[in-house]
Amino acid sequence: MMKRWLLAAAVALGCVAGAGQIQAKDGFIVVQSTTSTQNSGLLDAILPSFETATGIEVRVVAVGTGQAIRNAMNGDGDVLLVHAKPAEEAFVADGWGVARRDVMYNDFVLIGPDADPAGIGGGDDIVAALRLVAAAQAPFASRGDDSGTHKAELRHWMSAGINVAEASGSWYRETGAGMGATLNIAAGMGAYALTDRATWIAHGNKDGMRVLVEGDPRLFNQYGIVLVNPAKHAHVKADAGQRFIDWLTGDAGQAAIAGYRLNGQQLFFPNAGD
Repeated sequence: MMKRWLLAAAVALGCVAGAGQIQAKDGFIVVQSTTSTQNSGLLDAILPSFETATGIEVRVVAVGTGQAIRNAMNGDGDVLLVHAKPAEEAFVADGWGVARRDVMYNDFVLIGPDADPAGIGGGDDIVAALRLVAAAQAPFASRGDDSGTHKAELRHWMSAGINVAEASGSWYRETGAGMGATLNIAAGMGAYALTDRATWIAHGNKDGMRVLVEGDPRLFNQYGIVLVNPAKHAHVKADAGQRFIDWLTGDAGQAAIAGYRLNGQQLFFPNAGD
């Protein structure tokens, strides 16, 4: 696992250095993906099966969805695997990607301190819960990083009629960090936070924190996969990238996703065939 993380970090540094520079050799593809697929351990668990079957190494850049999309637009990857469907569809509509496929889903949950100062525990209405958090001016830790989770969170605040930009720096705190770091900050502050369930299950620092709101259909969390358009960036490894997409959305990849469990819990649910 550490080896793959170091590799992802090295590739991410290559992205900063300049578009297209990371793809100097054949035999591998670069997947721009969201942090939850990596933090949850999913990719470490399933990628070896694809690599053994095809001989194609998968190098993952795990960043927030917004950054992953920007990296892909810059040509710093062959495949995009993220969880913000409207942004993915815009990526394809604007010509940066070739088609889009559903891959899997899970859900978001609202976590917070055991003390629950806003009194939202046991609820299943995310909008009502956020209104109570705002009314109590209880600490809320937001990723604030244009990730898929951040995009979803902002949609729910908008539905609640709460302008969190006005509260920024007071009870509403933007961490500018990934999900794991934001969960640690929330625990340290005794704050609420929105997280994907897979990252929460895999997260180690849960002391004094628990899931308080879950089960709202609006917390559905869909993941999609897109081939970066080789017409935009000639160096994109379209054939190898498409092989990965076909594998992940095919029987073998979908079974691998369904079979991945942590602490006895299934973290992702395949739905490419739906």
